[in-house]
Amino acid sequence: MRLRPRLLLAMLGLLLAVAAFASLALGALPIRLHDLLALSGLGDGHLQDYERAALLDIRLPRLCLALLIGGASAVAGAAMQGLLRNPLADPSLLGVAGGAALAAAAWLALGPGTALAKLLPSAYALPLVATAGGLLATLAVLRLAQTEGITNVGTMLLAGISINALAGAGVGLCQQLASDAALRDISSWMFGNLGRAGWPDLAVAAPLLMLTIFWLPREARALDALLLGEAQAQHLGVDVEACKRRVLGLVVLATATSVSLAGIIGFIGLLVPHLIRLLAGPGHRLLLPASALLGAALLALADLAARAAFAPLELSVGVLTAILGAPVFLWLLHRSRSRFPLG
Repeated sequence: MRLRPRLLLAMLGLLLAVAAFASLALGALPIRLHDLLALSGLGDGHLQDYERAALLDIRLPRLCLALLIGGASAVAGAAMQGLLRNPLADPSLLGVAGGAALAAAAWLALGPGTALAKLLPSAYALPLVATAGGLLATLAVLRLAQTEGITNVGTMLLAGISINALAGAGVGLCQQLASDAALRDISSWMFGNLGRAGWPDLAVAAPLLMLTIFWLPREARALDALLLGEAQAQHLGVDVEACKRRVLGLVVLATATSVSLAGIIGFIGLLVPHLIRLLAGPGHRLLLPASALLGAALLALADLAARAAFAPLELSVGVLTAILGAPVFLWLLHRSRSRFPLG
């Protein structure tokens, strides 16, 4: 069933608003709606000091990070699938997630006792190291995929798979060498956790993630042309190599930033574009912004479920997205049978 663009965007906007209010109001400390509205001056409720602190210092930055990571991951996934003309493509195929995971695991296991720890501010050490690892892995993949200035998509995918496999082995080695405390930190980080969110982190991450969310939709025309093939897109006036560089650069930026702050959260970038195509078709002009809205809403709801479902125990949000996302994606594969159309 195809929905009209305005209707679809309105429905997704409403879902996003509901997810945001629910994420702020629900949890181990429930907050009434009219008390929540009082925070913005729209109600006559009253917040206790501890409720205000919980909202402003814990839930609101966590919600903002969920919205930004969910939106950026979904729009990056949609752009990658269009660029590679493969509905199974995912930003992690570039090796950025594997590289970031290896760098973070190595830092958690070995880094605090090294000389490098004295040079990096403790609050930003892990995000900086993870971002650097993700970028280095991606540069290696792109270097292997380029021949005479032309990026070969097939080689890039194979190189990304190889780099991710190598990084996975490195993470396993770091876990073998880690202390019990470091091993718990690595496990928590690997499965995704938004609980580390804070305003200083958001001050750095928000501009980078918002750049991806708002810039990638500007590539909609080029991505639509690429669905016909690179030669046809070139004939339509698209600078294919420049488009590849812009899209891949933004995808890497969003993925490295997301992984460095919250660990590995899977299935958002892979699943959300499929769901939007069922409702809106393959055109990127609607697919990209709609994916950003749905990705943001789904990650906010997943984080709420991770916090509230087994309170006071908190699940890793990456575990929850995999548990919920994998069956849905398998249903989509079954629905499409042996063909994987982008439309």
